This record gives sequence, C-alpha cells and structure tokens, in this order.
Amino acid sequence: MARKTIRTIPQERTPIPTQEPDVRVQNFEEVAIGYGLEHALIESERCLMCPAPACVPACPVNIDIPGFIQKVIDKDFRGAWEVIGDTNLMPAVCGRVCPQEDQCEGACVVGESLAPVAIGRLERYVGDQAIKEGWTNKPWIEPIGFKIGIVGSGPAGIACAADMAKAGCDVTIFEAFHKPGGVLRYGIPEFRLPEPVIDAEINNLVNLGVKIECSTLVGRLFTIEQMIEELGFHAVFIGTGAGTPRFMDIPGEYLNGVLSANELLTRCNLMQAPHHDTPLGLGKRVAVIGSGNTAMDAMRVSLRLGAEKVYCIYRRTIEESPARNEEIEHAEEEGVEFHWLSTPVEILDDGEGNVRGMRCIRMELGEPDSSGRRRPVPVEGSDFEFEADTIVYAIGTSANPIIGQTSKIKLNKWGFIETDEKMATSLAGVYAGGDIVTGGATVILAMGAGRTAARSMKEFLGIRDNSVVYENQRDNLDSTLFGIPKTERNFVRLRTG
Repeated sequence: MARKTIRTIPQERTPIPTQEPDVRVQNFEEVAIGYGLEHALIESERCLMCPAPACVPACPVNIDIPGFIQKVIDKDFRGAWEVIGDTNLMPAVCGRVCPQEDQCEGACVVGESLAPVAIGRLERYVGDQAIKEGWTNKPWIEPIGFKIGIVGSGPAGIACAADMAKAGCDVTIFEAFHKPGGVLRYGIPEFRLPEPVIDAEINNLVNLGVKIECSTLVGRLFTIEQMIEELGFHAVFIGTGAGTPRFMDIPGEYLNGVLSANELLTRCNLMQAPHHDTPLGLGKRVAVIGSGNTAMDAMRVSLRLGAEKVYCIYRRTIEESPARNEEIEHAEEEGVEFHWLSTPVEILDDGEGNVRGMRCIRMELGEPDSSGRRRPVPVEGSDFEFEADTIVYAIGTSANPIIGQTSKIKLNKWGFIETDEKMATSLAGVYAGGDIVTGGATVILAMGAGRTAARSMKEFLGIRDNSVVYENQRDNLDSTLFGIPKTERNFVRLRTG
C-alpha cells in the first residue's frame, strides 16, 4: 500500500454534528452529537501514520495514537479501544473534555499544512462504541499483597488507581461526595460530559477490582498518617483537586446573589438544582467573571436554567482567554454577551442586601506578565455600570485545605501539596498529583500526574515495572538475585501444570 502524504489524504477536517444553538440552549443534552461510522472512517484516513509520531509524546498519558487510528481504519473498533486502554481508561471522557488542540492535535504534523487530525473526536468515537457495545477487558491480575489508598476519585486518582490495580495491588479509592468522578461529575455540565459516560468508564475501574468508598472525607474520618500507620496501606496517593473558589476581595462580595462557579456547577450537577430541594435562585441577568472553560460552563448552564441575559466579564481579550476555542464559539452561538478588557471593581447593592449590578473599569494590555500573557492595565476614568441579579466568580481555585490542615504533609506557599518530579510528598510512601499539586489544570494532565505517581509508587514498593524502573541497576549484575534487582521486595510467580 502506497504511503500516504499530505496531498493524498482528505483535505478537510471532518466536522462533528451538533445540536442547533436555539434548541440546545433549552436542554441539558449533549451539544456535540459525535461522529458516526462514516465520519470516523473518513477522518481516520487523514492520519499519516508517522514513523516517529509527535502526537504520542504530546499526550500526557502517551496513548499510541497512530496505533488506535489504524485499528479504526481497519474497522477493528474493539482493537482500537484496547490500544487506548493500555494507557487511558477513559477514552469517551477524554475525547470530550481534553484540550487536544493544545496537546496531541497541536503536535500533529498534518496541522502544519491542513487542519490537524481530529484525534479527540476519534477517541470519543471509539470510547462511545465501547460503552454502546458493553465491552469489558478484565485482565488476569495476580494479587501481590500491597494495599494502596487513593484519596479522591477525580482524573488523577482514577489513573493512579488503574495502574496500581493492574500491578496486582489491592486498591481502595476514598471519595468525599456521594458519587465518584470528582471534577468530572460535579464540575463539568452534562451537555459537555453526560453522566452515563462517567458511570460507564468508572465501571471499567471497578472491573479491575478497585473498591470505591464514597461519602468518606479523608482528613475528617481519618488522616493520611493514619492510613499508613493504622489502616495498613503500604502507599497512598492524594488527588483531592483544587476545589476552593477564589474571589477578588472587592466591595459587595457579601451580597445575596454572589456565588462561585464551583457552587453553581456542583448544585446543578450533583444536587440536580433547581429541580430538587437545592434552589439556586438565579436571576434573569447573570454576570460571570472569568473566561476559562469553567466560566464557559457556568455561563451556558445559566442560560439553560432560565437566565435571559448572561455576560462574560474578562480583563483580557479573546486571544488571551484560557478557554477552548470550541467552548467560546458555543457560548457565543448560544447568546452569551462578552465584555472583553473589562474587570469588576464593585458589586452593587439594591439596598436590601441583594445584587443589583456591577461597576467595572475598562482595561488595556501592557507588557507580558509571568504567564506570558500581556498584563491588563486599568484605563483611568473608564468606569461603567450594568445591571445584574447574579454574579458568578470563575477566576480559578485554590487548594483543597483539608489534607494540609490535618496532616504534617509539606505545602508550598500557595497551600498546594509540594512534591518532587516523581510526585513524592514529604511523607514516606505518600504521593500526590493533579490540581492539588499544580493548581487548576486539565483532565488529561491530572491523569498524566496520576500515572507518574503510580510508576513512583511501584518503584517505592519494589514492584517490577520493566519500562521505567531500575534501568541503572540492571546493568550491574552484582545488584541482582536470580536476575531480579535486589531492591525489588517481590517474588517470582510460576505456574506449573
């Protein structure tokens, strides 16, 4: 078969079907409907099957992207799912919410001349097929006697738990909420990530033998130290996320009608507001401060909950917005009104303790700051006011403080857990990763951190991991016993008969 070139592949990126804006804004059903078979087969042909693919190292969990796409071309969809599953247990989730344009697709060589291969959409298609067909892949796992505790069932915890379970460990996840999934479940609305998708892919974790204990708040029921010293865990991973909302400390933040995007999305997702006993009381005019993906989610949720006008207030321009382009486009299509180069200076009181509006000031961009983006500078005398009933803050999050308050684990000056490059904390046998270490980031970066921590935990416990552990020791025959590095506190399992 002739090798594909840029000239011989389909030139246009295959569009993904979506609900029409005037329809979808009235419901919580998924906006992007997803590829059908024909879409997937056409788009998969756009992959050049590079001999040294740049997309693989650009993926935080190192999915064999050409490998799974070749399986799609061959119509071996279960095979594609198994290729992805070697490194990622949640293709249907990651295919929906990961910023592929900044990672695998951003490194795609097709993107140098044409639109890059829609890797995320193909991954979602494969993941959706697995859910539809009910595929399971429960490998033979030989128990090795180590007991692992995972604090938090978000992306980092899930990834770490999966790798440790595959290594033969007895893994238990402790989740504070009454359902597992962490930020996947409470922080992303159903029109972007449906709950049945989360349930199906977490079930893959259960199939590996992982136990999930919900409604269990580590740091209150027991501490990290007690997990190691009293509860018998040989190693612990902390993936509690960064769920504490940030505010701006401006006048009026105490008023009724001021809330965080975390509260809005959690009430809507986990508590099913406003349909049950958790009323939100959103007004007709909602202003959301911030322009990341969480801000876009908050704005679009507000529209679906009945807001007549929704405003985005952001101190930089659209070019500096951290949200995915697709999310901004969807918000614009649905009627969100964007106020770029604006920042709040005061939330206005109606005289009865409620929000009546917000006073803002215009900004202009100056020199770049530490993030590399141009620093916004206030324009003197440019204050303006507009009416609003509800103000939603979506300007980032701080570390979940409970672990730091209840253990002797070392934190950095911002309150996040401090780790080394192997995700090891100051406590022996305790590792951490995801937003609780880095601050707010992406689902796939959190998963990458969870997998890095799992490799380090296996090294700490002396569990064989041929691809990453003991490279230097294998070269020294004196450090082995019967061909096994002496540092491995393990045994060889033989089957006879």
